[in-house]
Amino acid sequence: MKIGIIGAGNIGRILAERLAREGHEVSIANSRGPETVDASALSTGATAVWAADATNGADVVIVSVNFGQLPTVAGLVAEAPENAVIVDTSNYFPLRDGEVEGFEDGQVESEWVQKLYGRPIVKAWNTITTASFRDKAYAKDPATRIALPIAADDDTQRAVGMGLVEETGFDVFDAGVIADTWRQQPGTPVYTNDLTADELPAALDRAQRDRSRLRRDLMMKVYLERIEADGKEPDPERQLALTRAIF
Repeated sequence: MKIGIIGAGNIGRILAERLAREGHEVSIANSRGPETVDASALSTGATAVWAADATNGADVVIVSVNFGQLPTVAGLVAEAPENAVIVDTSNYFPLRDGEVEGFEDGQVESEWVQKLYGRPIVKAWNTITTASFRDKAYAKDPATRIALPIAADDDTQRAVGMGLVEETGFDVFDAGVIADTWRQQPGTPVYTNDLTADELPAALDRAQRDRSRLRRDLMMKVYLERIEADGKEPDPERQLALTRAIF
């Protein structure tokens, strides 16, 4: 497939490297220019392009930017072919992205994204940290292989997304429709918890809307507190321990 990736940050770079390795024709763009895309993203054959060209003729467009940047890339998504599958990896953190009206009253973030783009989306790759995405893919033992939830309103588009998630080295769980993606937003039991396929369904069922928002903000405050106290980000295993302690 021809895949365009908008966003060359941590997750976008890894996606470009892995999906190109799987034989897809991958283009990746950031907000600056092709020459500024990290070489690691291009190591297996992906091509760095200008943002305006990232969606040209794409079968799949993956948007991997911070939630607060989504309005700035909406015009790029609008240029994608009508039948392109649009995949969103973003997560909303009000301390980082600013408050969005309606979210604290329970509006589902991915429904808001669909309205912003004016077209359906697939929600994927939003529940894993960069470190786990980088270091824990392709585990052969089901007892340690991480599973990721994926959701979409269109069954065919969901199937495309599920296939791509598997190609990046993880089990995949069909989490249903976009209206249910609040169960995989930050602060829920599946978020950055490195769960297996056996553990993930029950974790989705345990999600509670009101408590998830509280836990999301608690996670961010604890994370920032550790950075201030230690002078650096917590190492990956400590991040995982902090997340699990909250749940």
